[in-house]
Order: sequence, then C-alpha cells, then structure tokens
Amino acid sequence: MIESLARLDAKGRLVLTKENAMADPEISIEYLENQIPALAQAAVTMAYWNTLASGQSVLETENGAIYEMFPDGTRRLIKQIEPPIQVQYGQKIALR
Repeated sequence: MIESLARLDAKGRLVLTKENAMADPEISIEYLENQIPALAQAAVTMAYWNTLASGQSVLETENGAIYEMFPDGTRRLIKQIEPPIQVQYGQKIALR
C-alpha cells in the first residue's frame, strides 16, 4: 500500500509530500522513522560540541585507543583498547 502512494527520491528514499501523508498516516510514520538515524547523529554531534564549548572534555576512540579531548584541541591518551571488529547483522561472536 505504501509503495503505491509514496514517492521516492533519486536515492530510493521515501519523500513525504502533503498528498501521500494525508492519504495514509502509515507513510508519515515511515518517513519519520527513516529520519531517526540522521537526527541521532545530529544530536550526538551537538552534544560533543556543546560539551567542549562548556569547557569540559570528551572521550573519543581512535585507532584502538581511548583519548580525552580538551576544548583547546589537545588530547591525552587514556588507554589502549582492542581495535573494533566488523560484524554482519545476525553474526554471533564469542567474548573472552
């Protein structure tokens, strides 16, 4: 049903228009759900910069290490960690 009312953009993403949103509320819900990853990324980025702007430090991981990042741009190595591993959806791994 959604496919018959929806309009897709060049990348195959659902585009919300007044016509398809009014025709089926399910389209509106699907559209809003598709926005969650981008909104979450924006929220994390804002929290990162707001924390630094308030004079506090943040922790980041890079190349198998945890760093404390300071507002002046300096960083301090906190700990070496295992590098991240790539997993496929549904893949099971054993933890030590």
